[in-house]
Order: sequence, then structure tokens, then C-alpha cells
Amino acid sequence: MEAIRMSSPQSPTFELTDPISRTTSRVSRFSLDPDPEAGKERRLSPSTTATPPAAAEKDDPFEVLWDGPNDPECPLNMSMARKWAIVVVIAVSCLCVTCCSSMAAMTYSGMIATYGINTTLCISSISFFVMGLGCGPLLLGPVSEFAGRKPVLHGGFALFFLLNFPVAFAPHIALHLAFRFLTGFVGSAFLSVSGGAITDVFHNTRVATPMMIFSSAPFLGPVLGPLLSGFINQRQPDWRWTYYVVIMWAFVCMAALLLLLPETYDPQLLKRKARRLRQDTGDARWRAPIEKLDRSFAAALKHSLRTPFRLLATEPMVLFLDLWSALILGILYLSFSGVPYIFRTQHGFSLEQTGMSFLGIGAGQVVAALSQPLFNRAYAKVSAAHGGHAPPEARLVMGMFGGVICPIGLLLLGLTAFKEVHWIVPIVLSSFFGLGLVYAYTATFTYLVDAYRPVAASALASNSFLRSTFAAGFPLFGLPLYERLGPVGATCLLAGLLFLFTPLPFIFYRTGASVRARSNFAAHGM
Repeated sequence: MEAIRMSSPQSPTFELTDPISRTTSRVSRFSLDPDPEAGKERRLSPSTTATPPAAAEKDDPFEVLWDGPNDPECPLNMSMARKWAIVVVIAVSCLCVTCCSSMAAMTYSGMIATYGINTTLCISSISFFVMGLGCGPLLLGPVSEFAGRKPVLHGGFALFFLLNFPVAFAPHIALHLAFRFLTGFVGSAFLSVSGGAITDVFHNTRVATPMMIFSSAPFLGPVLGPLLSGFINQRQPDWRWTYYVVIMWAFVCMAALLLLLPETYDPQLLKRKARRLRQDTGDARWRAPIEKLDRSFAAALKHSLRTPFRLLATEPMVLFLDLWSALILGILYLSFSGVPYIFRTQHGFSLEQTGMSFLGIGAGQVVAALSQPLFNRAYAKVSAAHGGHAPPEARLVMGMFGGVICPIGLLLLGLTAFKEVHWIVPIVLSSFFGLGLVYAYTATFTYLVDAYRPVAASALASNSFLRSTFAAGFPLFGLPLYERLGPVGATCLLAGLLFLFTPLPFIFYRTGASVRARSNFAAHGM
């Protein structure tokens, strides 16, 4: 089993942790439990004391476990105020990272004047950052299994803060682009682990609301980026102020993380407890379950790099679902050139007004997040009808809505991109694209986790890599596409591409079980 990371558009991921084998799943209530998000109860093992209990009670009397369900060291027993402080600071920090990806969209005129480059090279500032977000989880994914959450979260965000200084002060474009890639790369380390810290401190019955808040941040970030950047660059002639603001924002978040975010990863906390018991008792036999595992970082890294590409090559459902989500994200990032082109040429918008034109997409994403409980209740009914274990294909119901709504929203945006149509109409209609985007992504991520649970981390890593590849490439031809076809033609063409994937969730809803039955990687018997 793997550490399962649920991604969001920029590879931001929340982690459903299962790095430990089934034989040690009794060690911790959640993070060592094999399928934690499948609705299983979090379990605590019998009390551990300095005097080992009878061997008959445990396989290993010196195995260090939590001292019952009320152990104050267990992250589940933190105060509710501290838990919500962790949620808020992580969500705002994730918003900072993902917002940074698209804030470059409103800096092009300043970059052209400073560096003497063309618009395409300016757009590559977004592309390099997004490629860093996509590559990071492949290389950094296993780190938290060995180091814990806290070092990755603190270290990743500290590097994100520091590496934005060369981005802001770069004297030439090559240095600027190199550090844009690196900030995306280290930012992905934070995003890939941050959700796991939230699931560490909330019981399964309480985790839905905090996860909804956290998961909304990576969706909203890329949409808020042009809006904030538009205000900054409209009122401040120096485009570098865009990144000065990012640096100040990141500094505040980093300070809050250092003050409010402790280690929450059960295996590491039990390892600390075992070390303390060895020191207090002088008995070297005390061991945490993670200390008994024969694991190496090199083997975990090799697995993290190889398995995602094997899935893309051999699993048609993984490939097509990844292509679907990659196309949606590619179009979203292409819109950072397309939407400004529509509202500047058709309605004469200023820079800050152009940034506000993304409010429609953002509003749709908020509505999607707020409607999540409706789908959760529907899924619970299906789960109850199947004895508490709904088939993975039940996750695709939301995808059916997304597959229809997303291209319709884009088509309506294109069909109303005329000068004669009031500017508020395309903005309002673009909300359907944002709504369908979240539905499509949520269905894809949750289905990949359920259907390919034995290799779920790799399935999501393959999705993250392909999404980021599309998101990095699409903006580069966005402006030429709109200049050649015009606002209506280009937007309708993109909507047509999305319509090609509309049948996908419907097809896999009916055929997914039979495809999984023939798979070497998928979960069977569900």
C-alpha cells in the first residue's frame, strides 16, 4: 500500500496515509489503517506503559502504541480551537502557493519592458511554475513517510518563501524562469502533504467540513491570481510588486505555520514516544511500528517514479480520466490569456477589470464546494445499499454532472463573447465552467483512489503529472489561438474539445467494474 494523496488542480493533494503494512494497522487509529477514507473506524490499540503487558495481549509486548483513546499525545485529542487553527493556516498557505501560479498573467507588459522579450516568453512564467508543481510530487512524494509532516510542511513553505526573492529580483528572464520552476517544485511539497495534516487531527465523522474548506483553496487560487495581480499592476507600475506581495503573504503564512502547526503524523509521533521510553527505561526493545519496517528511501523513490507511468501505459481508465482532467486544467490555464483577450478586445476592460472577469469561474467553484454535502448524502445512500461499501463507480455520479456542465459553461461563454452582449452575461455564464470543473476533478480523484486503492498514490501522481503537462503547455498557444480564431471561435473550439470527453464518466460508470476485474492494479471485489 502507499501514501494516498488526493490532488487538486495544481497537484495540491491531501494525503490518505497508508505507508505501513496491514500487519501494523492496529498501531494507530487512522494514519496506519489501510483504507482510512473508506469509512472504517479509526482504531486505537491497548495502553502502552513502561511495564510491558502480558505477551498474550499483544504480538509484541514492546510495541509502542497510544495509551488508549484519550492519550493527550494523539493528534486526534488536540483542542478543537487548535485543530481549526491548523485548517485555516494550511488553507491560506495553499491558497498562497496556487495563487502564485497565475498571478504572472497580469505582469506581461512590465516583463516585456524590463526584459525585452515577447509575450510567449512571458506566458512561460506560468508554464514553468506549473511544471514544477507537477514534477514535485513524483520526487518529493515519499519524503513525508520518512520525515513526517512537520519538516516537509515547514521546509517546503520556507523554501517557497525564499525562492520567490530571486523570482522578484531576477535581472534577466532565464533566472526568473528557473526560479519560477523551483518555487512551483518546492510549493508542491507543501501541497502534497498539507491535506494529510488535516486528516490526522479530525475523526472520520468530523473531517468532511475541514477538508471541504482546505480543498477549495487550490481550486480558487489560480482564479484569484489574475484578480489580485490585476489590482496590483493597475495601481503599481512596477510589475515586480506582484511578487513582493507574494513574498509578504508567504512570510505571514510561514510565521503562522511555525507557531501553529505541530507534527501530526502518527508514525513519527509514536517513534518519538518509543525513543523517550528507551531513554526513560534504558530498555532498547521499545520500538514504534515504523521502526520495525524494512524500508529505504531509494526504494520508495523508485516506486514513486515508475508506477505512475506504468499505470498510464497499461490502464485505460487511468489514461482517459487523466486526459480528461488534464484537458480541463489546460483550458483553465489557457483562459488566463483567453479571458483577458475577450474582455479587453470586446469590452475595453482595464487591467484590474480584466482580473475581476474571473469572478464568474470562482463563484462557480464556490457553489460546487458548497453543494458537496448533497453528493455526500447520495453516496452514503449507495454505500448503505451495498452493505457499507459502495462500488468505486458511485464516485462518477458527480463526474456525470461535471462532464455536461463544464463544456456547456465554456460554450455559453463563447457564444456570448460579442461586443453587443453586456459584459456581465459571459462572466455569469462562465460560472458553469467553474462549477463543472470542480465536479469533474472531485469525481476523478475520488474514483482513482477507490478504484486503484492498492496504488492510489501512484494513480494520483500520474494524474498530477499529466495535468501539469497540459497546464504548462496550453497557455503558450492560448493567445495565438484567440488572435487567429477570435473570442467566439476559440472559446467554442475549446468547448467542443471538452464535449468529446462528456461520455467518459457515463461509460466508466457502466463498464468500470469489468475493466477493474481485468486489471493488475485495480481494487477487486468491490
